[in-house]
Amino acid sequence: MVRPRIFVSSTYYDLKHIRSSLENFIEAMGFEAILSEKGNIAFSPEIPLDESCFREAENADIFVIIIGGRYGSERSGSKEQTKKQFYDRCESITKKEYFVAVKKNIPTYILVERSVYVDYETFLKNKVNESVNYAHVDSANIFYLIEEILSQPKNNPVHQFDRYSDIEAWLKDQWAGLFRELINQRSKQTQISSLASQVSLLAEINETLKRYMEEIMSKVSPESLELISNESKRLDSFKQDKELEKSMIYGFLIGYGILMDDLKNALITSKSIEDFIENVVKKADPDSTYKLQEILLEDWMIDINKARKILGLDPLIYIGS
Repeated sequence: MVRPRIFVSSTYYDLKHIRSSLENFIEAMGFEAILSEKGNIAFSPEIPLDESCFREAENADIFVIIIGGRYGSERSGSKEQTKKQFYDRCESITKKEYFVAVKKNIPTYILVERSVYVDYETFLKNKVNESVNYAHVDSANIFYLIEEILSQPKNNPVHQFDRYSDIEAWLKDQWAGLFRELINQRSKQTQISSLASQVSLLAEINETLKRYMEEIMSKVSPESLELISNESKRLDSFKQDKELEKSMIYGFLIGYGILMDDLKNALITSKSIEDFIENVVKKADPDSTYKLQEILLEDWMIDINKARKILGLDPLIYIGS
């Protein structure tokens, strides 16, 4: 029987003992632990090492990220991979792994060292004061990562820990709850299938009645044709909005303060991928715009065009520089 695969993401050197204990716990639970240092990630010679990690994170069943005081190594392809000062911004491998999992909607569990979270709360009160020294972190990027995680609209449970036993106890409770939820979902599946069949039948009946009434109205009152046309357009727009609400790109952007009307307007009026990103970033929360442009460009082009398809529009093209 295939075991659930649990990807553990964190910096290595400062958290290696916790990673080792967590691996033993995961294996004892009957799951498969995926850790880069254990050799169970298939590294391809044709791509950078971190890209192989991203692929494994994308294929995991559960994702666990541990945030300590070190931000970690920059991902491949980052600009100016030189030694950074405390407030210099950069993208780490750990951060990219997290957002890969979020995009796939993989159940995610975030663990933050309590001392780091205390520093984060101090940082929130002193964002414009770069003279403040933080005792437990080596980069302000840790604070920005926590901030981005907390801004996600869902799938972002955060737990602070002082010692490894805190982690194990919390994950046991969380996974027990997840297992119970899956059992309940399975028991409801038959009811849902039956209900879906009834809804489908009602939809067909409704469509038949709609056509019948339109035919009668057009003969009795020809001027009602305009009303029928307007109502049909309104209904189509309503259906499109409901489909967009379920799209992955909307679920991601709502965490940055992007409203449905903003997304829809950007999808309709934009002439290219770059144009769409520019229009969206203008509407984002001012404190959350950093790296949004880069994230959209790197990871969301396919989903942008899926949303365009919902509106009956052709795909946007990435022009490039």
